[in-house]
Amino acid sequence: MNKPVVNPPALTVTPASYPHLQLARRLIVLVPRLDADLTVATRRVWELANATGAHIQFLGLYSDPAQEPSLRRELVTMSAMVKDGRVSAEAIVIFGKDWVDVVKSRWQAGDTVVCFDEHRVGLSRKPLSQILQSDLDIPLYILSGLYPQNDSRSNWPAQVVAWIGSLAIILGFLVLQVKVNHLAKDWTIVLQLLSIPVEAWSIWVWNSLVG
Repeated sequence: MNKPVVNPPALTVTPASYPHLQLARRLIVLVPRLDADLTVATRRVWELANATGAHIQFLGLYSDPAQEPSLRRELVTMSAMVKDGRVSAEAIVIFGKDWVDVVKSRWQAGDTVVCFDEHRVGLSRKPLSQILQSDLDIPLYILSGLYPQNDSRSNWPAQVVAWIGSLAIILGFLVLQVKVNHLAKDWTIVLQLLSIPVEAWSIWVWNSLVG
């Protein structure tokens, strides 16, 4: 049996690599909310599960309760598409936005996380695979070429809201610093220095909420 890939934990998977993949107990497939045909993605996940002998768990996150029904239908459909005599699957839908925390809470020894290379999160649209690699030391398979590269267009309203919120925070702290300069001259430097990390933290929290 092949030895597990420990360093690096991430592996970009292609059909040619299937014979060399390690066995897994469960594949936790992180499914983004993108306007795309999931047929190709679902077939690739089935091939991966068939090659590793793993049970599939499709996992999706929603931040708006109105999104839950459509997301659940999507994941249930994907689950039904991969089920056969050799592959079993289930669909899990969770309220939240932080993929790292969700993966950390659900991952168990023997599991392998599967994400799509085009799955991007946050204001900077950073690939989720990079975030998982930097924050978690777990086996990770990356499937590429499954979603359109211009998926960020479908997320432009959230990006606009994030930018507007960040600018509002910066302007708000600028006004606060000006007032501090007039009202507390003796403490101006100290208070301004203290406001910088608070400002940065506020921007980070805002981007996390709308990302």
